[in-house]
Amino acid sequence: MKKILFSFLLAAVLGVTSEKAFAQFEKGDKLLNVGINLGGTYGGGGIGAGASFEGGVHDFISVGGQFDFVHWGYGGGIYGYGWNYNFISIGARGSYHFGKHFLTIDNLDLYAGPALGYRIATSSYDGVGYDAYGSGVFFGAFAGARYYFKPTMGVFAEVGYNASPLKAGITFKF
Repeated sequence: MKKILFSFLLAAVLGVTSEKAFAQFEKGDKLLNVGINLGGTYGGGGIGAGASFEGGVHDFISVGGQFDFVHWGYGGGIYGYGWNYNFISIGARGSYHFGKHFLTIDNLDLYAGPALGYRIATSSYDGVGYDAYGSGVFFGAFAGARYYFKPTMGVFAEVGYNASPLKAGITFKF
């Protein structure tokens, strides 16, 4: 995980020294987000990794898919028991890019949208009892922003009810 965070930091530093970017979303753009998930599914803590890809089908709309992994748990303690939860989310997503409506900042892309997919939940518990979340269909909603340091590379952050409450990382535009 330290190597991933170092890679994000290195890419951001390199991006700061580059030329001006024009990030306003357009039809035909292909967007790839790769980052970390902070906070867990179902309100728990946790950390994970994920990626999403979207393609522009209109000047304001993109559609695509996402894959996320989140882990959270508690180990040991004074009672000698621990538990672990793992969630893998695979889904479709769509975004409405509303920056052109009122923004004059060329490097910023603001968006929001829904996600629909399937979440695989696994858990393990050491001690008395057992608690598990079930796998199944999930519905998510998110809002995000991308800031481009280069015309094809920047950083992103998303908040909402999706694979995790907060996602952040590097974004690429093709």
